[in-house]
Amino acid sequence: MTRAEQIAANLSDVHDRVDRALVGKRRSPETLRLLAVSKTVPAEDVVAALAAGQLDFAESYGQEFRDKHAAVADLVSAAQGLPSPRWHFIGPLQTNKVKYVAGKVTLIHSVSSPEILAEIERKAAALAVMQDCLVQVNVAGETQKSGIAPGDLPAMLDRFAGYSHVRCTGLMVIPPYDENPKLSRPHFEALRQLRDEQRKQVRANVVLANLSMGMSHDLEVAIAEGATMIRVGTAIFGART
Repeated sequence: MTRAEQIAANLSDVHDRVDRALVGKRRSPETLRLLAVSKTVPAEDVVAALAAGQLDFAESYGQEFRDKHAAVADLVSAAQGLPSPRWHFIGPLQTNKVKYVAGKVTLIHSVSSPEILAEIERKAAALAVMQDCLVQVNVAGETQKSGIAPGDLPAMLDRFAGYSHVRCTGLMVIPPYDENPKLSRPHFEALRQLRDEQRKQVRANVVLANLSMGMSHDLEVAIAEGATMIRVGTAIFGART
């Protein structure tokens, strides 16, 4: 089996898992978007996944995204007949790396501070685009992870109303990793509850439609708790080196 054939087979397996999870919760496929996490994998693997029907891809490192974005565009142009990918940025973002992603990705999932949001606004304004974002919430209070504290979420959402080129479309969480996927449930549930509570308040540039949560090992639990986007890497591309 070639590398491209393996990626296509892996994607099929992931879709089977997703379909079973959606049916179990009586949800339609249109309520969920699968993101193929392509960080550290070569551009050729992204193109192989594109050829297998995958459209949404997620990167975690600004400079890697900059280089891969260009490389994939060249390969897609040369191949002809393939669609351009929809890119997402899901990794921790520093202010000096915003220039690599603002205006180039469909969605930034990892807004985690007022400073980052202000820089995204500045770059998006310079490009005359509206940049959609998610606010990353550190619901478990892990010191080694990015994300705002749940108590700081209202103030962060309020900041969007003061800008003209950023829009918040939901929330994102990365729960503590555990081999038992059921242990992710309280964190997914907490994010959903935060989203539902903040939906009650009307804010300019804030429409909390999305919950970005769930990865290769716990996607079924995330879907059960209302995920609208799941971020799957190893189940599609294999273990990272």
